[in-house]
Amino acid sequence: MHFKDRHEAGIKLAEQLKKYKENKEVIVLAIPRGGVEVGYEIAKFLNARLDIIVTKKIGLPGNEEFAIGSVGPDKKVALNEETIRIYNVSDEYISRQKKEISKEIERRYKAYRGKYELQNLKNKIIILTDDGIATGFTTKAAITYIKSQKPKKLVLAVPVAPADFASEIKKEVELVCIHSTNLFFSISQFYDSFPQLEDEEVKKYLKEINK
Repeated sequence: MHFKDRHEAGIKLAEQLKKYKENKEVIVLAIPRGGVEVGYEIAKFLNARLDIIVTKKIGLPGNEEFAIGSVGPDKKVALNEETIRIYNVSDEYISRQKKEISKEIERRYKAYRGKYELQNLKNKIIILTDDGIATGFTTKAAITYIKSQKPKKLVLAVPVAPADFASEIKKEVELVCIHSTNLFFSISQFYDSFPQLEDEEVKKYLKEINK
């Protein structure tokens, strides 16, 4: 399974979400930056509002790709206590990471939306999307936060995901995934074109869809 780019992936996902078209309760929440292009196509097709959700993982000292926790949009921290204990990660490191990541989360909201203000998700139908899932830690952090806001329904819509993640997450949310596989090395392997988005592009998509 290959997509030409994120726009094609978003269009194909949108077709599988057509039952939500014209539903005023729907909010599409995209994980920036790459997820915003996918979310743009979904929101355009459904005639829904598009917004962002920013979560960031806390990496293991010396190996930032290995997640030991995450910080949510509300700056609350979720930690993998067992991993922290095994690797003897200090409280000082976690506190420092929380502070730095919280600043970056606030910066992104201000950069993309003009202000750091979290949306009201209560009793809304939330479609959470990204351009794909690798480790799943960022996605799970977003799901945890969204659920804490008491939405009416939460749908995770992604073009690609590892098969084990897809199987596991179905127990928590409604999943719409075009392609899941065990032969998963990186999200980019499923795209012909996978450029990095800039902050200005994210702002452009949000402004255009919500005008």
